[in-house]
Amino acid sequence: MDFGPRILLRKGKKKTDISMAAPAVEGAAVTALRAVLHRVRHAAERSGRRADDVRVVAVSKTKPVSLIDQVYDAGHRCFGENYVQEIIEKAPQLPEDIEWHFIGHLQSNKVKPLLAAVPNLAMVEGVDNEKVANNLDRVVSTIGRQPLKVLVQVNTSGEVSKSGVNPSECRDLVKHVKLGCPNLEFSGLMTIGMPDYTSTPYNFKTLWDCRAEVCKALGMSESQCELSMGMSGDFEQAIEMGSTNVRIGSTIFGPRDYSKKR
Repeated sequence: MDFGPRILLRKGKKKTDISMAAPAVEGAAVTALRAVLHRVRHAAERSGRRADDVRVVAVSKTKPVSLIDQVYDAGHRCFGENYVQEIIEKAPQLPEDIEWHFIGHLQSNKVKPLLAAVPNLAMVEGVDNEKVANNLDRVVSTIGRQPLKVLVQVNTSGEVSKSGVNPSECRDLVKHVKLGCPNLEFSGLMTIGMPDYTSTPYNFKTLWDCRAEVCKALGMSESQCELSMGMSGDFEQAIEMGSTNVRIGSTIFGPRDYSKKR
């Protein structure tokens, strides 16, 4: 897997790359992104991997388009949102080569608006039941886009209020996605730990075990099953425990302002 920053061309803009020298005056989010990528590289090296083996999703929920634009202009291309209304408002205002991830629980009635408004949606990190998987599969087919990558969300912390399939039911849901949803591409598993990180590293070990069970049952190589785990407070530990996808929000963009959330 190669998730490292790439040189991409934006209309009306010069080519940029995250490894290029920083301008004399750099926004706080860009400076923070560079620091995160540095930490990711070292964590990957400690686990015997390369930085390119770990995708960094810059989670921009509640943040303005102008701030996302700054991080984009620094060379980053992978961004994530947690709210359908936000992503369908932001995506059309930003370059088409952004790889958007929708993260967390997705309501079935939001599937069509999401896919219709965001043609460059690269992945849904949060399929947690057969109904939403079926709806995604049907809408992808209807609008005629390429198969959509999805991660199955597993509730590894056991919180009643949290979305995600029970670890004991993970294998069956993955099997349904792989065999019953031809317009979806099963790409791996994801989990969201407790907000205070008290369930770390138990969450990571549980997701690791789920992957082993799923791959054995379905005859898959573990390299074909990503692990999306790790956020601002624990992404380095997650990488050391095998994460291939970390979701970093406040450490890059600063504290979130939920007062304007719709």
